[in-house]
Amino acid sequence: MIQRRTLLQSGAAVAFGAPALVGFAQQSVTLKFHTFMAPQSNVWLNMHKAWMDKVTKDSDGRIKFEAYPAMQLGGSPVQLYDQAKDGVVDIVWTLPGNTPGRFPRIEVFELPFMMNNAEATSKAYWEYTMTVAKDEFKDVQPIALQVHGPGMFHMRDKLVKTAADLQGAKVRGPTRQITKMLGYLGATPVGMPLPQIPDALSKGVINGCVIPWEVVPSVKVHELTKFHSEFDPAGGALYTTTFIMAMNKAKYASLPPDLKAIIDKNSGVETSGWLGKVQQTGDIAGREAAVKQGNTIYTIPASEAQEFKRKARLVEVEWIQDMDKRGFNGKELIETARALIEKHGKASAAPAKAAAPAKKT
Repeated sequence: MIQRRTLLQSGAAVAFGAPALVGFAQQSVTLKFHTFMAPQSNVWLNMHKAWMDKVTKDSDGRIKFEAYPAMQLGGSPVQLYDQAKDGVVDIVWTLPGNTPGRFPRIEVFELPFMMNNAEATSKAYWEYTMTVAKDEFKDVQPIALQVHGPGMFHMRDKLVKTAADLQGAKVRGPTRQITKMLGYLGATPVGMPLPQIPDALSKGVINGCVIPWEVVPSVKVHELTKFHSEFDPAGGALYTTTFIMAMNKAKYASLPPDLKAIIDKNSGVETSGWLGKVQQTGDIAGREAAVKQGNTIYTIPASEAQEFKRKARLVEVEWIQDMDKRGFNGKELIETARALIEKHGKASAAPAKAAAPAKKT
């Protein structure tokens, strides 16, 4: 009788424990990560894969990833944000600027000569968004918000030393504010996603492009152009571009609390700053690739940068007017962004410096 009672109790324990066991079996998840970056790029190898590996390690292997660079799941780079929003994929890394005017307040970080240090600016971008523009990304779960290092000119046939050298040149720009800036500098701006640059350069659709050094090797710009013009940090960076790593809201909400905490641990201001720092560090290798190619690199002095700033100032004026029309205080938003960049800049490392010397001209 005692033995039978024990067996019954054991059977009841298994029966009542079954839901818990099933629940335990569900405490793991595989997330689809999708982006346009090439699988050999610094961004994919040292930022995206490094982030995924850390999340997997922190979760003891209970969060795994199916990783898809180069738009391997289909669609175009312009559709990435909506792929995350609509649950086509779980996590994306993309440019908000791929859809011009959709995220207007965060464009403040893409205004000319706003930054030099990607780590500090990325942290500022996160804090700014979470405090004065949180509804900008209300349709997704933001994981990180970051920018790349200083953007610069890469030209096929002509070295850019002054703004006048851009007159009539067809130059690719990544986002709305940057293409406007190129127009005010005298170029003929051509908007296009990053993956289209190599074909456009080789066919002469564009005469050059603006990208940071870090991206150069992944799209073979050092092979397709001969002249590169960077800005002396003392004069400020020409521009940067904003990025977002975002997760589908429903997928995030469906995670058990402990796994949600792992995602949270690998999200936010510090993760944003880390991504920005890693991307700007990649500028060193990108610049060295151009040096090894024998290309001409020119550093635009701070004194000459003033002419670029003067002509590009109209972009900032128009952005303020646009924000005011939308019901936001544009001037106040710019002041907030600059104050946050300065605040985080004091705690961030200085911008990475390339080891290879510029070729004198």
